[in-house]
Amino acid sequence: MRLTTRGRFAVTAMIDLALHHGNKPVTLAEISGRQRISLSYLEQLFGKLRRHHLVESVRGPGGGYCLAKDLAAVTVSEIILAVDEPIDATQCGGKENCRDDQKCLTHDLWTALNKCIFDYLGGVTLKQLVDQNKAKEAAREAGVAQMHDMREANPRRSSAVPV
Repeated sequence: MRLTTRGRFAVTAMIDLALHHGNKPVTLAEISGRQRISLSYLEQLFGKLRRHHLVESVRGPGGGYCLAKDLAAVTVSEIILAVDEPIDATQCGGKENCRDDQKCLTHDLWTALNKCIFDYLGGVTLKQLVDQNKAKEAAREAGVAQMHDMREANPRRSSAVPV
């Protein structure tokens, strides 16, 4: 499968946008800083995402990007396809000319894999990914708070000694 950086970065940027969209647009500079993705690369990706009506741009001071659809209505496959990322495990790009202009022996296998991958990614929504990230963050914060509480409950233990 040729899922390149473009598809991965597009999905990552969309999750970041969804996590931080709140009441105001999110700038690409903010996403770039949090995700360590080149600003110029994000500009290219968001141009394509905008043309596919997944995001909307807001110009002027306080401008940036907002989601154009409800989180539950955006799938990972939709994001990947919007940035021209092919989901294809075949050597021939589906043209069936893999071997001497003929279909190779494993062409149908890779075509079936493409369908499974596409079906899976089509069943994963941006809302699911955002909810997963929020749950992980909440669990992490709860773990940090629990460690703090344990240290306060046992004042004899030195803070320099790891718990």
